[in-house]
Amino acid sequence: MEYVLDDDPTRIQPDVVWKWLSTEAYWGRERTRADLDAQLASAWRLVGAYRSDTGEQVGFARAVSDGVAFAYLADVFVLDDHRGRELGKRIVRFMIDDGPGRDFRWVLFTSTAHDLYRQYGFELADDTAMVRPRRLA
Repeated sequence: MEYVLDDDPTRIQPDVVWKWLSTEAYWGRERTRADLDAQLASAWRLVGAYRSDTGEQVGFARAVSDGVAFAYLADVFVLDDHRGRELGKRIVRFMIDDGPGRDFRWVLFTSTAHDLYRQYGFELADDTAMVRPRRLA
């Protein structure tokens, strides 16, 4: 099966993204659909992975950035039926190394896939990083 990556935000299929993030993601399940729609609308960059033959979206990543020196990578996923084909690697590479933020300082939060992200220069936080956890009402 062939896949194409694209950073055209109009090509993102919000229903696919919502379905996966609201049922499969261990992070951010407290988001509402309206929250996700707002995140998609305000993202600095969105990357989708699509089947070449059908156009079906099978992977995703979102980035928030100041557009100059800093970016946050979020919501990276590949649908189960399309894993094992290096799509996750391709999505991260396309977002970080092949895009306008290739020279930025990138951050992300994850409790899994550390080996994947290390391949793109991510390391565990050092003493220059501090985090204020989200306050839940």
